[in-house]
Order: sequence, then C-alpha cells, then structure tokens
Amino acid sequence: QACADQFMAANPLISVEIEQASWGEYWDQLENAMATGDAPDVFVNHLTRLPDLAAAGKILDLEPLMLRDEVDDTIYIGRLPRMWMRAGKRYGLPKDWDTIALVYNRELLAAAGVAPAALTNLTWNPQDGGMFQQMLARLTLDRAGNNALSPDFNADDVAQYALTMPGSDGGGAYGQSQWSNLAVANGFHFTDYLFADRYYYDDPALIETLAWYQRLINDLGYHTPLPVDDPVDGRARFLAGEAALITDGSWQIGSYVNDAAFDVGFVPLPAGPQGRKSMLNSVADSIWAGTSHPEAAWAWVKYLGSVDCQLIVGEYAVTFPALQSGVERMLAHYDDVGVNVHAYTAYLREDDDQIFLFPVTEHAAAINAVMEPVIAAVLRGEVDPAVALPAA
Repeated sequence: QACADQFMAANPLISVEIEQASWGEYWDQLENAMATGDAPDVFVNHLTRLPDLAAAGKILDLEPLMLRDEVDDTIYIGRLPRMWMRAGKRYGLPKDWDTIALVYNRELLAAAGVAPAALTNLTWNPQDGGMFQQMLARLTLDRAGNNALSPDFNADDVAQYALTMPGSDGGGAYGQSQWSNLAVANGFHFTDYLFADRYYYDDPALIETLAWYQRLINDLGYHTPLPVDDPVDGRARFLAGEAALITDGSWQIGSYVNDAAFDVGFVPLPAGPQGRKSMLNSVADSIWAGTSHPEAAWAWVKYLGSVDCQLIVGEYAVTFPALQSGVERMLAHYDDVGVNVHAYTAYLREDDDQIFLFPVTEHAAAINAVMEPVIAAVLRGEVDPAVALPAA
C-alpha cells in the first residue's frame, strides 16, 4: 500500500486498488475472474502458475514494453528475471525472492545446553543423519525428561520434539520448506531445466531422503507426527513450544519474530553429501491479458519493480525484495532490532551453487494432486518410499 500511495501521488490519473485473499482463495478467485472476464489488471503471480497461465494466453508478454522503455533487468538479483521468461517472452517482473533456513527456539536450546553456534555447521546424510540427527536426538525429550541420546528414552512418549515442518501434509510435490532442501543436498534434482516435461520422483536420492524423514517421524520420534485425523500445522506446533526447530522460508521471518512468545534465531540448513542447498523461489507482478488498461497496468508493474518501491518493501521487512538495495534495507531493519536473518541471504552471498530453482513446469496443479498424497503417506509411514515414489 505504501508503494501504491507513492505511485498514485506521481500518477494522479491512475488509481490502484489492492485486494487480498488467503492463498487458496486467491487462486480460485483469480481463475474464476479470468474466466468471467473480470480479473484484476495486475496480480501477484507464482512460479507454479506461470507456465499454465502463459500457455493459455492469460498474461501479457512484458518484453516489448521492457525494450520500448529501456527497463534494465540486470538490477535484479541473480537468476530472478530469467525465471519469469520463456522462449523470449517475459511474463512478470520479480517482486521478491526467498530461501529456506533452520529456525530455532532459543529457550529450548538453552535448556538442552546447546549454543546456537552449534547449529551453524551441521552435516547430514540419509543413512544415519550425521551431526544433524545427533543434534535432533539431543533436543528430543520424553515425558520422563530423557533426551533421545539416553538409553532410557521412550520414543512412544515424547514431550518435546526436536524438529517439525510447516503445514500438515508434508509439503506436497515440492516440499519447499520441508524436504526438498535435504533431498537436493543428497543429489536429487526435480527436473533437468526450467519448463522441463519430466520429474525425477523415482530418483534414489529422493527415496533415501524421504525414507530418512519417515524413520525420524515414525520410528525415532524426533520429528512431530503428521496425523491424518488431527492435522496441525507445524508452524503452530513450533510457536506452541512443542518443537525446538523448524525449517521455513524467509517470507515467514516476521511471523516467528512477532508471534513467538520466546526468542527465535535463524541459521543455514545442514549440509548434505552434495553440500548445503536451499530452494530459491520468487513471486512476480504480471498483467492480465484481458486488461482494458495495458499502459496503466504496465506503469504500475514497472514501478513495483523499481528501486523506489523495492526500497519501501525492504523497509517494511515483510519479504526480501528482488533488488540488492532492498535486501540491504530489510537486513538493516532486523539488525536494528537485534535479530540476525543473514542465514537466508548466505546461500546467495557465499556460493551460487548453494541454491536451486523452484521447479517450473506446466500442469503444476495436476502434479501436486498426484504427489501430495504420496508424499504424505510416505512421511506417515504408510507406504514404502522405494515402491510408492516410482509408482507415482
């Protein structure tokens, strides 16, 4: 809204009205509005929706406008602009980016005698979990007060879990905040390239990773369960103090800092056999192909992607802007209040090989409809991942 106010002050003949909805409702409403010819001129787009919307001709190609107005896309961080292009056409200007980190409950760490610095260089493998699994054992407690390193630990009577994950279904086809990062650190890759036509859900590296999670949840008791009859969001479990750690995205920083009744901290994810890996994702501003106001819509999208607006986004510190100057503004905001969120930016700063792109393909909704119940069944211990994943 702050960006809209500034934009309208400079463009008094253009009025911007912002509408918000929950994630699921947002896409349902947008799809229905496009079908009835009453969609918003500009909307926030997601990579899972991009290929199908572009193939259906529902979003404008911005490349001719970019060239006409000499808009420089090199101002954006790394590969963000390329994620929104296909076959020479551009379907959005990057709005933000996100990565995944390990969020910790400072009080529960202190009670276990664990210094936050001990989390920063953990290693993991799918066989015995490495240093990461040892740390999880230390942070898991049964109701008698035994941690999982003790021979007296009772995995059937856990009072405090070491780890949880966002959501209650295991993260669906992509496991962005859940399992994808360790899977890629184990050598897995979703697809060969952007807009590919094949997924590798039968990859042994993924099977090994999800088998490890299955053991962690159902046999060892180090991770919160995913019950079918009583689904509870892992974020709610973490905020309730039921788990010491959660893996989550940078777009959730504010909810942890502002909503937790305890101090939280953020560290990079554990390193696997292929090193440390985090998924990189982005949303962008796109223009509906049916707009009656293409020039006004373009002026608004162009402003949203400008330095002026991106700095405002950084000041409000809701999500990392797509420009480095905006990122620095957000980092400074949290530094000023004593919260270090550099774990999320370290992947880009230290080594570009530490990030992998969100898999962008057509038919994302159909793929998720197939894979979500399979992933959930694996994590609940209902099926063998070595059988279920190739069969899917």
